[in-house]
Amino acid sequence: MNFNAWSCPLPLRDSPTITLGHGGGGSLSAELVEHLFAPAFRNPALDDLGDAAVLEVPPGRLAMSTDSYVVRPLFFPGGCIGDLAVNGTVNDLAMAGATPLYLSAGFILEEGLAMAKLGGVVDRMAAAARDAGVRVVTGDTKVVDRGHGDELFINTAGVGVIPEGLRVGPSLARPGDIVLVSGTLGDHGMAIMSVREGLAFESVIESDSAPLNGLVQALLAAAPGAVHVLRDPTRGGAASTLNEIARASRVGVLLDERALPVNPAVQAACEMLGMDPIYVANEGKMIAIVAREAADAALAALRAHPLGARAAIIGEVTAAQPGRLMARTAIGGTRVIAMQLGEQLPRIC
Repeated sequence: MNFNAWSCPLPLRDSPTITLGHGGGGSLSAELVEHLFAPAFRNPALDDLGDAAVLEVPPGRLAMSTDSYVVRPLFFPGGCIGDLAVNGTVNDLAMAGATPLYLSAGFILEEGLAMAKLGGVVDRMAAAARDAGVRVVTGDTKVVDRGHGDELFINTAGVGVIPEGLRVGPSLARPGDIVLVSGTLGDHGMAIMSVREGLAFESVIESDSAPLNGLVQALLAAAPGAVHVLRDPTRGGAASTLNEIARASRVGVLLDERALPVNPAVQAACEMLGMDPIYVANEGKMIAIVAREAADAALAALRAHPLGARAAIIGEVTAAQPGRLMARTAIGGTRVIAMQLGEQLPRIC
C-alpha cells in the first residue's frame, strides 16, 4: 500500500476551494452551512437546521416534484445552475396548477470548486427563490473527489398546494381545444449552445429561465374552468411536450408553423447548427391548452403578464390523427412532428 499517495482531507479554514473535508460532516461542513447556505436561504423553517423541516401547509391537494440539474457551463447568459434549479422545480409544480411553497436543495460539490463560484450560484439561487415566493427549507451537501463531479450538481424537490376544484393534466386535452405558448421557443437551449460553441450574433441569446407560477395564476383567473393542460416544454422542446400530450389525451394536435414565435437570433443559431427550434429546450415558457371559447381571454391574460408578452395561439386539438403531432407548413402542406429519439443538446439543465 502506497501511503505516500494519501492526502489529508482536512484543509486550512480559509481554503478558497471546496475540499473533501467540507463533505466530512465535521466542523468544515458546519461552517459551510453556517456561513454560506444558511444566510442565503434564511427562513424560520430552515433556521433550526434539524434533520427535517416542519412545515405549515394550507388546505388543498399537495403537489410534489423533484429534478436534478447538471448544466454546463454553470453560468450562462440569462442565468446559472442555481436559479435554473429553483425555477425548474417551481415551474413543474405550477404546471399542476399548484402554488409552490417549499423547496429542498441538495448540492453535489466537486473537490476544487472555487468558493467564490459556489457563493455566486447560491446567491442567485436565493434570489430566484425570493422572486418565486418559495422558501428553501431543507438541504444537503456532499463532496466528491476531483474529476468526479464537473464542479457542481444540484437537486431540488418542491411542494405546493393545488386548490380544491382545480384539475389540469396532460390527459385532459379535448378535440376543439386551442393550443397556446407563452413566448418564444428555444431560447434556453440556444443560450447554452451559443456559449459552448462560441457563436456570436448581433444580440446575445439569453436563457428564458424564469418562475412561471405567477403567469399560471393569471391564466387560471382569466379562464376559470377552461384550462385543461399546462406543461413547460423543457428537454425535447415544444415538440416532445405536445407529442406527450397527444398520446396521453388520445387526441391529435395540429400546429400552424407560421404562428410559432421564435427570436431571430435563435432561428439563426438553429439554422447554423441544423436544428429545429420546436425541439430546443425552454426554461421559462409554458404550453397551455384551453377550451376554444376561453382562448381569447387566455391569450390576453398571458400577454398582460411580463413573462407572456409574446404569447401566441399556435394550434388546436383535433379528433383526427390521435396520438400524433402535425403541423401546417408555410407552403400549405402538413408534416408529422415526431418525438425526438435522443437528447439534441446534452447537459442543458
